[in-house]
Amino acid sequence: MSQRPSVLQLCAVDFTARRFLLPLMRAQREAGFDVELACAPGPDIAVIEKEGFVCHAIPFQRSYDLPAHIKAYRELAKLLRRRPFTVVHAHTPIASAIARPCARRNGVPVVIYTAHGFYFHENMRPIVRRAHVMLERWAQRYADWLFTQSAEDCETAIKEKIAPAGRAETIGNGVDTKRFFPDQFSKETLDEARRELGIRDGDYIIVMIGRLVREKGYFEFLEAMAAVRKTHSNARALIIGSALVSDHDDAAHGIRGHANELGLGDGAIFAGLRSDVPRLLALGDIFCLPSWREGMPRSIIEAMAAGLPVVATDIRGSREEVVHGETGLIVPVRNAEALASALTQLAADPEKARRMGEAGRRRAVDLYDEQRVIERQMVRLRALLKEKGIE
Repeated sequence: MSQRPSVLQLCAVDFTARRFLLPLMRAQREAGFDVELACAPGPDIAVIEKEGFVCHAIPFQRSYDLPAHIKAYRELAKLLRRRPFTVVHAHTPIASAIARPCARRNGVPVVIYTAHGFYFHENMRPIVRRAHVMLERWAQRYADWLFTQSAEDCETAIKEKIAPAGRAETIGNGVDTKRFFPDQFSKETLDEARRELGIRDGDYIIVMIGRLVREKGYFEFLEAMAAVRKTHSNARALIIGSALVSDHDDAAHGIRGHANELGLGDGAIFAGLRSDVPRLLALGDIFCLPSWREGMPRSIIEAMAAGLPVVATDIRGSREEVVHGETGLIVPVRNAEALASALTQLAADPEKARRMGEAGRRRAVDLYDEQRVIERQMVRLRALLKEKGIE
């Protein structure tokens, strides 16, 4: 067995691992760590294994199913006894609540938790919010360090005594900003994408990316689009995303049905889950994310890196990424009328939208480049290993 420090990256589902954890896993491997993954089994595992990473199937479930969580805990404990990892780095709320105590009780020297967005938020019922805060406070007792993607989450964690100030750190969220460079695609490439999606010359494209679930704000978005099209008949929504089996949300069919009820017709293009997001963003004029809750949404960063103005809701993460009036517009949560007003305002003023998009691109490059986010984590990981006497 290799004597190099070993890291187990851990999250609930393979979708998260492939789309959000792979860059960090690659960087850690390049830095000399043995890196493996634990998550629920799924189709994305094959892609991760193809890159040479060992993947362990742990039956995490994104639900309130206590027997299922106990089973996941036991399977993870077996893995940790069989494979003595130096570091367990947990992500996503339920998986991390299981992994932190399990890792510490099974002798893992360094336990880290990245909060990509606490499950609790300001729009939650107070008693439910308090229960989730107490769960996070309990679970973090078993960890050495807390990373948060948003500064607001870090402040909240300290205020709510989830982690002390000296053991919590904001790392931000990041993307490969070069991959989303707005002028990289030829006219032929973009024309091909337009033909594939049925986009016509003169269409004004408002892009939304997100899983097809209620809390992403799709119902409000579609209602806003119906209002926008009353004055801008060429406006069309390009919706990128699909529902995951693990979402436990049956809204996908309802979202499509609501588009029909509103008479949107081909004014709403459902493109599904895509691997060519940079190309599709290059077709857009505005990006919209009307979520009810987020952590530090990567889709907004991608849109800013692609040079699009952003209309988003006034929630943590989104309001940190979007500078109201400079890189986009912030509107109240669950307010289709305010959303329509913001979208119409930008559609009616292309020059303003262009300036916002350019400012967003600069902000994305300056603050949200993926390599900077990874390096912050690597610096802290090395410091924690040194603190534990592991070189």
